[in-house]
Amino acid sequence: DKAPLSKSLLLVPSAISILLTLLFQHYQKFFAYNLQAIKEDFQIWRLVCGRTICLDLKDTFCSSLLIYNFRIFERRYGSRKFSSFLLGVWMLSALFDLLLVETTQYIFGITINSLPSGFLGPVFALFVPFYSSIPRVQVTQVLGYFSITNKTLVYILGLQLLTSGSYIWILALSGLVSGICYNSSILKVHRILCVPSWVAKIFSWTLEPIFSSAEPTNEVRVGMGATVDIQRQQRMELLDRQIMMSQVAQMRRQRQQQ
Repeated sequence: DKAPLSKSLLLVPSAISILLTLLFQHYQKFFAYNLQAIKEDFQIWRLVCGRTICLDLKDTFCSSLLIYNFRIFERRYGSRKFSSFLLGVWMLSALFDLLLVETTQYIFGITINSLPSGFLGPVFALFVPFYSSIPRVQVTQVLGYFSITNKTLVYILGLQLLTSGSYIWILALSGLVSGICYNSSILKVHRILCVPSWVAKIFSWTLEPIFSSAEPTNEVRVGMGATVDIQRQQRMELLDRQIMMSQVAQMRRQRQQQ
């Protein structure tokens, strides 16, 4: 609900990735993130195709789960500001990809001709606002030492995505750097790389009705949370308090019986 862009990023690239893997394997070469073809043959269109669709289903699955968890930012910012963030970090991460590849070749002598394809740079960039703006709420502890919070699963998914390929660390690093640059307003990037209002209106008239969802009516709102996610978190905290109070009451009854 209230996240049509996240829903489209979750459905459309995943569907294309599955079709390319199962039915149209001979078209995968057009979606490969081939840096050599971009630099030598000036195939700029590979930046769009290679940095949008994943050719590895594991990357598709992990990035889709992360986009689903990061939909809270579209609800907070609005679709236009959220799309501006994705567009800005997508363009910045493309530049940082090339810089990191050239730096790796210059320092370590490693020639990298291709990188993992997919919408991975903006996904890693979303970890920056996730770390800085989403509050950390402890859920439980493992063995009394390791804390499990509401953000642990998202970090585990990011780590799984980071270890899925040999050179995916370049995409992760460029995504994090671009997210920091955009989120901290360095060089006023958010004013330059943004979606114009007239473009946002066109997409709101054409594509938003397709990917919009009705507001859930089977959930009872608790507290004064501004978004559905905050209200769900408040409901979870209320249930935790009720369980804790019931456990305390049970311990008191056991002591009275003894």
